[in-house]
Amino acid sequence: MADYKIVIPARYGSSRLPGKPLIMLAGKPMIQHVYERALATGVQDIVIATDDERIRDAALAFGADVVMTSPDHENGTERIAEVAQIKGWDAEAVIVNLQGDEPLIPQSLIEMTAASLLENPQAGMSSVCTPLKHAADAFDPNVVKVVLDRAHFAMYFSRASIPWDRDAYKISTEQMTGKMPVYRHIGMYGYRVSFLQQYTRMEPCALEATESLEQLRALWYGVKIHMSVIDQAPGHGVDTQDDVVRVEELLLGLN
Repeated sequence: MADYKIVIPARYGSSRLPGKPLIMLAGKPMIQHVYERALATGVQDIVIATDDERIRDAALAFGADVVMTSPDHENGTERIAEVAQIKGWDAEAVIVNLQGDEPLIPQSLIEMTAASLLENPQAGMSSVCTPLKHAADAFDPNVVKVVLDRAHFAMYFSRASIPWDRDAYKISTEQMTGKMPVYRHIGMYGYRVSFLQQYTRMEPCALEATESLEQLRALWYGVKIHMSVIDQAPGHGVDTQDDVVRVEELLLGLN
């Protein structure tokens, strides 16, 4: 299955790790590890999207296709929309957003995100979630939760604990509800180009601003988001210096 495209947004600026895509891991810049994960899928159209010449030069050096995008984008979705426009991709084309700080992302997860859209033509977006195992995560606002309908389309995303078990949580919040799974949202996205064309014209909405979750803009405007459910979260991303050490050890262990 390779009827889709992959875009890897990569920004140089990071409050915690400036120059993050170019951090060396096991002898290669991190962005190269991510690119090689994308190559393993057999997809023909793989693009690194950046607004920084240092990232562009590094990516060109290892043979990647690079598109320079505006520095004014608020998020990766806007950056990918610009890439789709520059490339002139068809409205029904499917794009997987592969984050530039996920050098351990499994190939199967990339393919699952694409298949979620290819098999559900009514969806404009796709994403991934996994059942939470610890009650502390269910009530942690840094852990984004999602509620699904019976066909695995997202009904709502929140930093609050959803669904709220009225009877059980009235007594205690030390345990999660046992009536249904509580799903953690994993920020892996797929897009149909037609949705991206719409997205650039969508005004930010109150839900998005309140929860600080960009995917709520899609739900606000009636766009369907199909969710794949996986057993556990994928390998470590890189957000801190401790992550750099941990991920490098894991990469070296793979070789």
